[in-house]
Amino acid sequence: MTSTLLSGVALAFSMTLGGAAAAQDCPHGTLDKRFCDTDGDLIADTPTDEAQQLDPDTLIFAYTPVEDPAVYKEAWADFLTHLEEATGKDVVFFPVQSNAAQIEAMRSGRLHIAGFNTGSNPLAVNCAGFSPFTIMASEDGSFGYEMEILTYPGSGIEKVEDIKGKQLAFTSPTSNSGFKAPSAILKSDFDLLPDRDFEPVYSGKHDNSILGVANKDYPAASIANSVLARMLKRDVVTEDQLVSIYKSQTFPTTGYGVVYNLKPELQDKIRAAFFDFDWAGTSLEEEFSKNGEAQFIEIDYKSYWDVIRKIDSANDVSYACE
Repeated sequence: MTSTLLSGVALAFSMTLGGAAAAQDCPHGTLDKRFCDTDGDLIADTPTDEAQQLDPDTLIFAYTPVEDPAVYKEAWADFLTHLEEATGKDVVFFPVQSNAAQIEAMRSGRLHIAGFNTGSNPLAVNCAGFSPFTIMASEDGSFGYEMEILTYPGSGIEKVEDIKGKQLAFTSPTSNSGFKAPSAILKSDFDLLPDRDFEPVYSGKHDNSILGVANKDYPAASIANSVLARMLKRDVVTEDQLVSIYKSQTFPTTGYGVVYNLKPELQDKIRAAFFDFDWAGTSLEEEFSKNGEAQFIEIDYKSYWDVIRKIDSANDVSYACE
């Protein structure tokens, strides 16, 4: 099921390009054939031909569509002002409504800087040329979130096995905590399969799933508890509306980076802007300190997303883009 859904998403990206991007004669690894990976770091190399490098007058930034885009346009405002000062370019916040739309925007050249959710990172890297280099962390450098399965008091679901015969809300096929991780865990640890043992439905976003359970529209849902923490802090939901019946190991959070073919000097300025940003008193601190996040730390995709790629493998996910 997972492979089929992701293949459909990837095919849409391929059709968007209309086959205009030619395959290159170079090592690709799992990347789309239009990208090279000569150093084996699993992300696309920046083209050495300057004619293939981008230096746009306006940079487009998008944050993963986990909640109301309007909330995050305001939350990112101070950082984007800082980014404009660091790069000397205009920066525009692009509100995206789905993971697929965000990946498609980068693949088609309409998105330059982005934060992709945990589960979308591999597909963004392999099909859109995304080059992640940072995640948010706390003051002590710790980071991550867990997948939780939620229900509501009185639902009749007291443990994971009780989901059998009922409905479980996922977010989208590209979400790690909203689909891929729970699918792998339910299969391997509880012998529960969608359609055979429970009815899978898709809410589109984590906040939709959380609200759906709180309002008793869904008997259960798998979600990222980082999103839940922010919603609790904003009083969108209350703790007495929800019951957690499962918590996973810790996963990396949203990965931030650039499209592979920006000019190297511009990429350097963008990287520096993330790492020298002073969070104190900013709109970014106001929103993300709710999760205890206080800085950007450097990461490498190959090692930090290893567990996510293993989950994808367990779910028979293919990163093929056509």
